[in-house]
Amino acid sequence: MSDLPKRFSRFIEEYPDVAEAYKQLGNAVHGLGHLDDKSRALIKLAISAGAGMEGAVHSHTRKAIEAGISKDEIRQTVLLALPTIGLPSTMAVMSWVDDILDMD
Repeated sequence: MSDLPKRFSRFIEEYPDVAEAYKQLGNAVHGLGHLDDKSRALIKLAISAGAGMEGAVHSHTRKAIEAGISKDEIRQTVLLALPTIGLPSTMAVMSWVDDILDMD
């Protein structure tokens, strides 16, 4: 869908062994098999939203689209955070999601 962020690409170049270990960790937790791809993608988006991590929200929004998750499902996932993280934080996260969803 899009290129990796420049900083992450540089991280991979500068620290290939660490990047590979990071990738293997992700594969290990995804490979446990208890959740389907869609559930995992939405959970990762929700965690990123709750943590207030703009780059991760961008990344996991892209991954959600790639997993076939609709824009409405992505936006509802963010809105579910509203009672927990508050309106200002939710609006910030929605703007980050829209950065990706409005690219179409």
